[in-house]
Amino acid sequence: MKNKSYIGLGIIILVFGYWFLPKIFNRINTNQTIDSNRTMSINQSSKLSFIKLNGSARKVPDFIFMNQDSLYIGNEDFFGKVYVAEFFFTSCPSICIEMNQNMKILDNEFGNREDFGIASFTIDPITDTPKKLKEYSERLEIKSKNWHFLTGKVDNIYELSNSGFNIFAGVNPAVAGGFEHQGFFALIDKNGFLRSRRDINGNPIVYYLGITSVGSEIQGIDMIKEDIKKLLDNG
Repeated sequence: MKNKSYIGLGIIILVFGYWFLPKIFNRINTNQTIDSNRTMSINQSSKLSFIKLNGSARKVPDFIFMNQDSLYIGNEDFFGKVYVAEFFFTSCPSICIEMNQNMKILDNEFGNREDFGIASFTIDPITDTPKKLKEYSERLEIKSKNWHFLTGKVDNIYELSNSGFNIFAGVNPAVAGGFEHQGFFALIDKNGFLRSRRDINGNPIVYYLGITSVGSEIQGIDMIKEDIKKLLDNG
């Protein structure tokens, strides 16, 4: 009886090896993992998604604003560059501080490249003149020539934020600093299209959180840094 048991066990091991080991090796070779809920396979090297509106890939709307050096900067200046966009204001007492410290990580990593840039749009353009933005950039010790702090007409900036990017920004005297906004970073490819990675359910995350997310294993700044590299290398 023991011999028959060993023979049976041997057959099971052979069948397991024949059917499952090649799949395991293939998954390792193709850099696939299974999420903690074991609900779907995620290819970590997959291309980034286009953000779509009404079925069409969404482009950043045309804009032209003045930067910290009193130069007019628009979409054309970012064409051919992978860039990150945010909405902030210089007197922000809360999330903007962390957002721009994280943005500086990206600038330190990619700021020496001609095909990378950053667009920081102020949501308090009345206060944030080019001179004020210049002082702010100097306090951050920004060295990259492709990080533009941008100001312009109030209506144009809010139109770009709320309708162009769908990143909320608004006046709210009840909150600290007097303005309310979301702490998101938007990732734009070299042709001006909004891009992002997918979540574990296969849906685009759309935007990357520019501040710390408590309890998350991987932070927004880590994700966007990886995805910037993908776009710079592969488009």
